[in-house]
Amino acid sequence: MREIEVENEIDDTKCKECVDRPCLKSCPVDALHETQPDQHIEIDEKCIGCVLCREACPYDAIKIKRSLSEPIREPVPTINPKLCLNCGACVGACKTGAIKLVSSGGEEVHSEIDENICVKCGYCARVCPSEAIKYGEILPRAVVGGKGAVVNQDECIGCMTCTRVCPSRGAIKVGQMTKLPYINPSYCARCEECMNVCPSNAIKYLSRERAYEVYRKNQITDIVNQLLEDESGTLAREAGKIDSILNKIARDISYSHQEDEFQEDVTEEVKEKLKVLDTELEIEDIGEIIEATSPHREITVSEDECIGCGTCINQCPVNCIELETPSPVHLGENCVYCAQCVETCPFQAITLKEEFFQVEKGKIFYKRRKVLGPSSGEVLIDNTTCQQCGVCVNKCPVDALSLEGAQVIVDQDKCIFCGECQAICPTRAVTLHSD
Repeated sequence: MREIEVENEIDDTKCKECVDRPCLKSCPVDALHETQPDQHIEIDEKCIGCVLCREACPYDAIKIKRSLSEPIREPVPTINPKLCLNCGACVGACKTGAIKLVSSGGEEVHSEIDENICVKCGYCARVCPSEAIKYGEILPRAVVGGKGAVVNQDECIGCMTCTRVCPSRGAIKVGQMTKLPYINPSYCARCEECMNVCPSNAIKYLSRERAYEVYRKNQITDIVNQLLEDESGTLAREAGKIDSILNKIARDISYSHQEDEFQEDVTEEVKEKLKVLDTELEIEDIGEIIEATSPHREITVSEDECIGCGTCINQCPVNCIELETPSPVHLGENCVYCAQCVETCPFQAITLKEEFFQVEKGKIFYKRRKVLGPSSGEVLIDNTTCQQCGVCVNKCPVDALSLEGAQVIVDQDKCIFCGECQAICPTRAVTLHSD
C-alpha cells in the first residue's frame, strides 16, 4: 500500500463552457462537486488520483499530478526452525533464490531467508506443508489455489490505482507500449487488494496457466518494444544520411534508363556510399528503412492519345480528374495513384509508373514498372501497435477507415488499396497484403 498526494488544477474558464458535467458522474468516490454561486467544479480530499474525471472532461480543463510515497510492504516471512521439515519446498518455490537450507549450532537443518533478496511475495508460506513460515501481517489472507490475477486491458482505464495498493514489489508492471498495468503471477500474493479498488472491475482470476500466458505475452511485447526503441534511436540519427544516399542513387539511375520497366542491383553502390558517410548503419539496416518508404509514382496523360471522352472522370474515386477542352484531361494534386483511370481508359492514354527500392535475399534493387490497373488485397491493422490516433482515418480518400471504440475498422468493400494509410501511419501498424 502507498500513500498518495494528489494535486489538481481546474481551468474555470474552460469549465464554464461545459453543460453536461461528465466529470461529476465519472468519479468513483464522489470527490467532485459544484460550488455555488457560479457552479464551478472543485475536487475535495477524497480524491484518490484515478484521473477518471480528467479523461471524462471534454474541454481538457482538469489537470492532475500524483506523487507516490514508498509502498508499505509485507515484512520478510519468518521461519520456525522447530516446525521446519527440511523438505526444501520453500527453496524450490522461491523465484529469487532468497531461501537456503542451513544448519547452525545445535539446531536441526532448516530453511533461512536472505532479507536482502526476498521480495516478500509469500509463495514460500503457501507451499510450506508444516506451516513453519509465518507471512501475512498486512494482507488479509493468502488465496490458495490454482488461479492467477489478470488485468483485462480492454476494460482497464489506466488509472493505476492497482499499482498504488499492491504490497508485493514487482507484481504489477506497466507496459511500455500500452501504458497499462499487467500482473506477474510469480510475485502476485493474490491478496485481492487490486481487485477491490479497480474502478472498472478489470482485474479477475484466470487459471494460473492462462495467467502466465497473458504475462508472457505482455512481457515479450515490452522486450520487443525496447529493442525497437533502441534501434529506432540509431535509425533516426542516421535517417538524413541514408535519405540522401537513396535519393541520389534513385535520381541517377532513373535518368539513365528510358525504358518503361527495369531493375538494377545497387547493393555495392549503397555499400560504398555508406563507407564515405562514416555511418554506424549496416546494409541490413538499410533494408528496414527501405521497407518503411513508399514508391515514387508518376502519372501522365498522352495528348496524342486522349480524345477527352471523360470515361476516366466517372471512375476516379477521389474526383481529381477534370476535362480541359480541347486539351486532354487534367489530373489534380489529390491523385492517390490507384490506377482505376489507367484501367478504364479505352485508348491507353494514361500511363502510371512507379519506381522503388526493394530488398531481395540480402541485395538491394532499384526497379521501375508500369502499373496497368488497380491493386487488390487486404488492409490489416495491428491493434497491438496501433495508437488509435485517427491519422489514417482522416487521410483515407474514400472513407474506408473508421475509428470505433479502441480499434480502427477497415471497410474492405470501399477500400481502393491506394496505400495512403500505410504511408502515413506513425507506428507502422497498417500493412497492405496484396492478392
